Amino acid sequence: MSDTDQIENGSKNLDGIATVELKNIALQLDSGQVLDQVTISYRTFGQLNEAKSNAILICHALTLDQHVAGDNPTNGKPGWWSSIVGPGLPIDTDKFFVICQNVIGGCAGSTGPTSMKPDGSGVYGIDFPVITIADMVRAQNLLLDHLEIPDLFCVLGGSMGGMQTLQWAAAHSERVFCAIPIATSARHSSQNIAFHEVGRQAVLADPEFHAGAYQQHGARPRKGLAVARMAAHITYLSETALQRKFGRNLQDRDAVTYGFEADFQIESYLRHQGMTFVERFDANSYLYITRAMDYFDIAADHGGNLAAAFQGTSTRFCVMSFTSDWLFPTSESIALVRALNAAGANVSFVEIESDKGHDAFLLDEPEMFATLDGFLRAAARDRGLS
Repeated sequence: MSDTDQIENGSKNLDGIATVELKNIALQLDSGQVLDQVTISYRTFGQLNEAKSNAILICHALTLDQHVAGDNPTNGKPGWWSSIVGPGLPIDTDKFFVICQNVIGGCAGSTGPTSMKPDGSGVYGIDFPVITIADMVRAQNLLLDHLEIPDLFCVLGGSMGGMQTLQWAAAHSERVFCAIPIATSARHSSQNIAFHEVGRQAVLADPEFHAGAYQQHGARPRKGLAVARMAAHITYLSETALQRKFGRNLQDRDAVTYGFEADFQIESYLRHQGMTFVERFDANSYLYITRAMDYFDIAADHGGNLAAAFQGTSTRFCVMSFTSDWLFPTSESIALVRALNAAGANVSFVEIESDKGHDAFLLDEPEMFATLDGFLRAAARDRGLS
């Protein structure tokens, strides 16, 4: 019996915001554990054509969600890629059918630590199985099966979304016509694992964490999660961007206080980032998703040979990096491009000049927009979509 045949309690929503519950699917995880029931929350834009050949899957980054465009119903704010996804934009919803799914392990509707256990004994919390990027992609495959979409015109995403994009191309290339990994890498570096560990330890050290069972205690480890977010947020920016925006400017005062309040604007900014983050994200999900990124290493299953992971692929690639991104530096994109070339893949590469750091892929970057538009137009012509 196929995964699609085993689906219960979920309509095939091809327009808007939807949640599907997949039962008795036996989603085998890399950890060896199994999820017998998976809920997937996703959002779609545009129309699927009769040939089902115009679907684009956008994979979100670490703390984002399925609300890539339009308004986010939880806060009323525009989607995180509203400048890219929409009618007449580089990812043109007049031409393409766009899907964005909240990853498993997340906290925006898909199965994760905040979900109820199938036996009704309470939320998973820290009992949720550890997941990987490959597990996230397996769940995305289930959604495609549910929507009866045989393959994808394009998969793309930045940062953790780029990791998912690469996993799609390596493990399921037969379902991917083209792939656009942005500001990402084929494996998480030691430095990035170190930053994640600092954040996790901040969460674990919060007395309100309660060994991961904070929901049962009516508590939330706000302080620990806020510190984790503050530390992570620094890595998303560049020194130039921080200096330009904040410098050593004082916050609402004419002189330093010789104390430990937020004397500087950068301190106030980071505190604000931390406190707003805890209102929209779950601490356990933060632990699980950062761990999934840490474990990501496509070459590991191929004897350390990255080119072997893409050997024989028919997927065409457009790899993008940013000059000021020190979290996922251009050198890692170049290593990926060399591996793809060695595998005989059709690959193009663009390094975009920007002083905005890692978060540049979420900001107004005309060269990135033009590159996306040009690559997708050319690929669409070759796919027979134009």
